[in-house]
Amino acid sequence: MRGEWNGLQALICHECPYAYYIHCLAYRRQLALVAASREVASVHQFFSNLVFIINIVTASSKRNDELKEAQTIEVATKIANGELEIGRGLNQIGTLKRAGVTPWGSHLDSISSLLKMFNATCVVLSNIAANGGDANFALNQLLSFQFVFTLYLMKDIMEITHLLCIALQRKSQDILNAIHLVSSTTKLLKNFRDSGWDDFLVKVKLFCEQHQIDIPDMNAQYIARRGRSRSHHDEISVEHYYRVDIFLATIDYQLQELHSRFNDHTVELLVLSTALDPRNGFMLFKIDDICKLAEKFYPNDFMEQEPVRLRIELQHFELDIPNHPELQE
Repeated sequence: MRGEWNGLQALICHECPYAYYIHCLAYRRQLALVAASREVASVHQFFSNLVFIINIVTASSKRNDELKEAQTIEVATKIANGELEIGRGLNQIGTLKRAGVTPWGSHLDSISSLLKMFNATCVVLSNIAANGGDANFALNQLLSFQFVFTLYLMKDIMEITHLLCIALQRKSQDILNAIHLVSSTTKLLKNFRDSGWDDFLVKVKLFCEQHQIDIPDMNAQYIARRGRSRSHHDEISVEHYYRVDIFLATIDYQLQELHSRFNDHTVELLVLSTALDPRNGFMLFKIDDICKLAEKFYPNDFMEQEPVRLRIELQHFELDIPNHPELQE
């Protein structure tokens, strides 16, 4: 429908060359995450394993009951040991959350729920695995360093992008706020990329130590899953694999997609257009922005002298707004 060559977009642009196509902003952000999960193989595999694990654990009401029972025992033990605080709304027992296909906020919920119920999930999978079947594979994946590494990586990335996702999904969008969030989200991702590796790795290792998950020697040579090392000229360490091939690659795809889907041209068009927002008595009304919008994006819609007249007319309009109470609502 939105096809650039034969769809609705092409038909409209043929009739009106200065009609600009801007994809749904919320969907743009979702596409950025989708692209990252497809392009970074380990992330794509992680989400497949995440869905697989949650589906096994929540496949029946009996397994959900086992999950809640395991949580209850764990919470009681931690409270007795002074590891958890007691209070209203704290230490609630829940279940694992399934992620939706495109609402990426649900993926953060899914990841967070698994981290919160990690021990209980291990207990349930261990019980199921005693009878054989796919639970053995699911348990092995759950207790692998790479799964935990990617689990924390996606959690941190999604927490950084969460406010932007929420802002873009609101029915009444504040475009300026959304654009500012794009900028701040980009900066936070860059900071995480450039200076977050050491702290991130410490956090992942600590979790693995607490859950008795084997931590690979980061200085050892990385051996590809197929069982053979890479060619001699391409030999890398385990640390290089996790830092460059997963950590940096995943964040870089996020940054690339954000830049691609929120490029300077699109951002400028949206920012200038906010000057026409009638809310709050045209609070964002700016004559210079409207004139720039007309001159830069719609030059063929104005005759030679009309841009000059436009500025004068806008000045009249600005002074006349207070005389129209209906515009102040």
